[in-house]
Amino acid sequence: MTVSARAMADATPDDRDRYVDLLRVASLGTVIAGHWLMAAVSGDGIGNLLALVPALQVLTWGLQIMPVFFFVGGFSHALSYRSLARRADGRPVYAAFLRARLRRLLRPTLVFVLVWAVLALTVQLAGRGGGTLTGAALRLVTQPLWFIGIYLAMVAFTPPLLRLHERHGWAAFAALAGAAALVDVLRFAFGVPYVEFLNFAFVWLAVHQLGFLRADGRIRRPGLLAAAGLAGAALLVALGPYPLSMVGMPGEKVSNMAPPTLALLCHGLWLVGAVQLAARPAAAWLRRPRVWRTVVAANGVAMTAFLWHLTAMLAVYGAQLALGMDLPEPATAAWWAQVPVRILAAAALTAGFVALFRCFEAPAPAPAPAAVPAAGPRAALGITLCLLGVLGLSMTGLDGLLEGHSATLIAFPVTAPAAIGMAVAGAWLVERSAPARRVRLRG
Repeated sequence: MTVSARAMADATPDDRDRYVDLLRVASLGTVIAGHWLMAAVSGDGIGNLLALVPALQVLTWGLQIMPVFFFVGGFSHALSYRSLARRADGRPVYAAFLRARLRRLLRPTLVFVLVWAVLALTVQLAGRGGGTLTGAALRLVTQPLWFIGIYLAMVAFTPPLLRLHERHGWAAFAALAGAAALVDVLRFAFGVPYVEFLNFAFVWLAVHQLGFLRADGRIRRPGLLAAAGLAGAALLVALGPYPLSMVGMPGEKVSNMAPPTLALLCHGLWLVGAVQLAARPAAAWLRRPRVWRTVVAANGVAMTAFLWHLTAMLAVYGAQLALGMDLPEPATAAWWAQVPVRILAAAALTAGFVALFRCFEAPAPAPAPAAVPAAGPRAALGITLCLLGVLGLSMTGLDGLLEGHSATLIAFPVTAPAAIGMAVAGAWLVERSAPARRVRLRG
């Protein structure tokens, strides 16, 4: 039975941290708006507005808000794991925790992947996969899945990193941050090959660790955290080998995003400090029933909207081309004049996709911990396959399904069909790792 947003909002416990829900929605909404704005489509293909107008790259210091989402994830994972552990009576909880955290994430993701795989296969079988916009769309539409792959890793590492946090507090965060800094030293000062890829773990897990600190009320000086992070990021960009943009730029030799750098970690620190400064006034605002119902409703469809927002944007541009409308050169006055109309149209189409696919994001009760043979190893293998499959697909795209196009993932080539197979198999293993009896989780 589907529960309405109004009913869920009215049933919210008094002790729930509503600000975290707002941050989750706001961070994904900002990413969506940023993607819609940055896409610069012309008759020659899909470009990036920030590459065409480098002066706008400073906007990424506000629009690159994904660290806030990972920070919120750390907070929620800490609460959920502890809630489940309290009910476990000493039984292992790892498999139940993974299944509880992943069901709402993996179901809409796999539906998105399978729908697009069918579309890509149909287009390529019809011999229409080589068009400029079509080919670019098949490559582009899966790129945002990298964030889901990283998030899966954060879920997988939550139990051991939460134990480290409970023992060492800020020192556990400092160790991860220090490791990220050491990686950059080895990369830029000594030219150690491939070491930079370790920062996919160290940087994002450090941000995730800040969520644990928030869960225990240990971020007591957010202004200092924000100032230190902002100053650190500014100094690294001004004096070091780091680019201004906090998102990846086409053709750049060094990216702050892929792989992440110490500059991006500092950027995350200032964002976390900034949002923490706004927590108290926001909490009072979220007590208003209408505001809170809106946040609850948006939270229920945020992942679905994120998954389908690029599809909506590409559909808008495709409709313009199909109707014979000229696409102005990106960053010209005519192009800027069309931006509000395109964004409104993309928002309307995204709402349509949400209405169609939102049922796959519906929350499900969490499985209770129980004695299931080999549940922990099965769940660990499952989430590993899922994150490798999702990350692999974000790199390969869907334009080479029939040609065996591959990309290198951790030194190994992977194709789109193999990536899809790993993601589906991993989701099945996670689903089968916990029993049917369920309990409710917080967070």
